[in-house]
This record gives sequence, C-alpha cells and structure tokens, in this order.
Amino acid sequence: MVSRFTLILLLVAFLNALCFPLITLGLTHAPHMTFATLRAVLAGLVLGVVAIMLRRPIPTDFRSWIALALIGLGATTSAYFGMFHAAEFVSPGLATVIANSQPLIAAALAFAFLSERLRPAQYVGLAIGFLGIVTVTLPQLDIKQGFDGVIGPAFIVLAAAGLAVSNVLMKGVRNRIDPLVAMSAQLLLGAIPLAVMALALEQPFQIHLSSDFGFSLIVLALPGTALAYWLWFWVLDRVPLSQANAFTLLTPVFALLLGIGLFGEQFGPSLAFGLVLTAIGLVIVQRYGGS
Repeated sequence: MVSRFTLILLLVAFLNALCFPLITLGLTHAPHMTFATLRAVLAGLVLGVVAIMLRRPIPTDFRSWIALALIGLGATTSAYFGMFHAAEFVSPGLATVIANSQPLIAAALAFAFLSERLRPAQYVGLAIGFLGIVTVTLPQLDIKQGFDGVIGPAFIVLAAAGLAVSNVLMKGVRNRIDPLVAMSAQLLLGAIPLAVMALALEQPFQIHLSSDFGFSLIVLALPGTALAYWLWFWVLDRVPLSQANAFTLLTPVFALLLGIGLFGEQFGPSLAFGLVLTAIGLVIVQRYGGS
C-alpha cells in the first residue's frame, strides 16, 4: 500500500527539510518573531480557505477551541519561537537532525501523561534515539562560552518539545475535529503570541522587502507548511501511521544534503553516527508503537 504513495511521502519529507534552510535565508531580511508570525498566519489562512472550500466542519464547542489553542501554543508558538531563534546559532542540517527527535519526546510524554504503555523494545528505542541526539549535539556545545555555547541547541530542543506536546494533545481531538480545520486553527491561534512578542520586542515593520525574502516566506508558508500538512493528513487517511512515519526519517537526510550543498556544512563522523542512532531509535519506537 505504501508504495502507491511513496512519491507523496518523499515530497512531504523534502518539504519539511526545507524549513531551517528557508528560515536561515529569510532571517537576513526580517526580525525573528515577525518572520515566524508571517509564516504561521499565511499558512493558517491558506489551510483555512481550503477547509472552507471543502466544507469541513468547524467546531462550535468551547472545549475544542481551548484544545486547539493549547495545540497552537506548542506546535506554533513554542516550536516557531525555538526554530526561528535556533537558526541564528545552528546550521540548518544539524538543526533538522535535532528537531527530528520530537517523536521520541512525544512517545515519552504519551507514556507519562496519557498512560500509553511502552513495550520493552520501545524503551530501548528511546534510549538509542536519545543517545543519537546527544552524539549529534555534544560536538556543537561550547561550554567554555557559557550561555552562547548552548543556546542554539537549547532553542531546537524547545521547538521539538513544543511539537511533541502538541502531537500528544492532538491525539485527544483527532476524532472530533477535522485535521485541516485543526491545523489552520492552531497556526492562527499560535500566531497570536508570536505577533505580541514581535510588536513588543522587535520592529516588525522594518522588513527588507526583496525577492529572497519573498521566496523564503512564500515557499516556507505554502509548500513548506500548508501543502506539507495537507499532503500528510491526506496520506494518513490511506496509509497506516506507523508505515508513513518511517519516511520522516528522510527529512534530516534531505536537510543535511541541502546544508552541505547550500551552506557548506561539514558531515563528520559524529554527525553521521548520531544520525544513524537517532534513525534506529525512531524506527524501533514507531515499529512497536502500533498504528
């Protein structure tokens, strides 16, 4: 079954890999939170228009909107805050490798807060994946520089944690809220705190309008966010989650290739070994986690 949708799953993995390279490109022309807000609003509006055109049901109960707001705080506010600040300190390929650890964090959170039982093999997978992230991250830390030496990876961990929390919360609403509506709503609601931070801490109107900024914003928000979300949920209606998730392991590979080709990143032994360990850990967790 998966083979029929291989090209779509490969495209989703590639679109997700564009995230950090495009953020890096756009940040040379706009402040961090301003850029993040524009991405979230543009992607959320497009998904909202699609949901309305397809006549997807809009939730009317207060409980659902509270859940969507909390998901937005994780998936958009926290994740984008971490992503857009991390891009200033960490290379795009490496950032994607660390951020891709969020399924491991989500599995641990589901065990802690949703009482989801982990199989013995999943504990092993979590340990191996965590070791892989440590292997990737440690060479990038410069303890002698103090705060400046650890801030980049810390921002990425914040982003991964925000995504993981939102994924756990999404499990509680996926049966009563349409996925397209949920993604549109959480992006728009999560953009509100980003906009407040942009207005309070930045000069949001001092954007250097250029073709590079326009390209980075449009590609990041539309194909990189709206289209990637839409294709992902479309595929999940036809392919088991445990099988589709295997393709997410290609995202850091694509990102590293982009980083090497466009940003001159170095692919050393520790990065390669850490990437392999992380991939093994993710495969084990997803393989024994059911659908």
